[in-house]
Amino acid sequence: MKILHVITTLGTGGAEKLMVDLLPRLAADGHDVELAVFDGQRTPFYDQLLGRGIKVHSLGQGSVYSPRHILSLRKLIKHGHYDIVHTHNTACQLYGAMACVGFKKVCLFTTEHSTNNRRRGHWYWRTIDRWMYKRYHRVICISDIASTSLKEHLGKHRDNIITINNGVDIAMFNKATASDTLEHIAPGSRKIIMVAGFRWEKDQDTVIRAMTHLPDKFHLFLVGEGTRQSELQTLTDNMNVNSRVHFLGRRDDIPNLLHAADYIVMSSHFEGLSLSSVEGMSVGRPFLASDVNGLREVVAQAGILFPHSDDQALADVIISLDNSPEQYSLVANACLQRATQYDISKMVNGYLKIYINC
Repeated sequence: MKILHVITTLGTGGAEKLMVDLLPRLAADGHDVELAVFDGQRTPFYDQLLGRGIKVHSLGQGSVYSPRHILSLRKLIKHGHYDIVHTHNTACQLYGAMACVGFKKVCLFTTEHSTNNRRRGHWYWRTIDRWMYKRYHRVICISDIASTSLKEHLGKHRDNIITINNGVDIAMFNKATASDTLEHIAPGSRKIIMVAGFRWEKDQDTVIRAMTHLPDKFHLFLVGEGTRQSELQTLTDNMNVNSRVHFLGRRDDIPNLLHAADYIVMSSHFEGLSLSSVEGMSVGRPFLASDVNGLREVVAQAGILFPHSDDQALADVIISLDNSPEQYSLVANACLQRATQYDISKMVNGYLKIYINC
């Protein structure tokens, strides 16, 4: 099969990381796999895909919502003779559905990566979304809660909505060696890390505020970038914890950084199925997450859930674990066992099955 995946950017994010993990595995199974990117700015993920033999089509740079991407994508699909076109993220979902109108031989798929988005807060989008999702042969939701949420948004039953859980290369994360970066920055400290883009869906604010309740030996490392970075840096200054909160930016050594941490946190307002969470649980450290949709399903009865946006509760959990080595080990081991349920091989097999049956 000749397969084209379509995504907005290759910056920091779960969907973007999925391209790096998924596409080479589809190619290794004997398929011709390519990727189209609306904003083709060169990033570490972009370079990793090229290094692993995946052809990347840059449709330009700038706004991912520019309507010109519809024509660019349509031209690419027309001349590429793809059997499968698979979109990710909001702009690609809509523009991909529009670009494929009239291409009867193309099987169109999309992956729904979250349980919510800003579009669903406006009633007039429902009509557009009903048309858009109907265009797809299969709409793949990355968790059961994401599937339920989408069906509720559309307001009617859809036979083409299915669930295939996202996956992670568990062995690669588990076997990585610890980076010395965190120790160089804060020697002898207790290290907390959160890996997530600085976007409105994420809640780094709560973790920053939690630092005000923790002893000075605790340091927080925030990995990622995004539109809220300056806002979060201002919050750090206002909370007077800027000497203990470190912004590491975009990194390509995430497994090594996770192994160097003592605690891994995912604080969010909602998720679909957080790949960063599965990655965090893969390294044998306690994983702490907001008790919200998309995290609750993955973390419950393995890691520790804290109430949404409750910085005091998060700090209390960390102190409790730090004072009990036995409980620390129990939680860390449970997280690792849970992570094995989300190995990427299961996701790849699920994708190939629906492609073949198209």
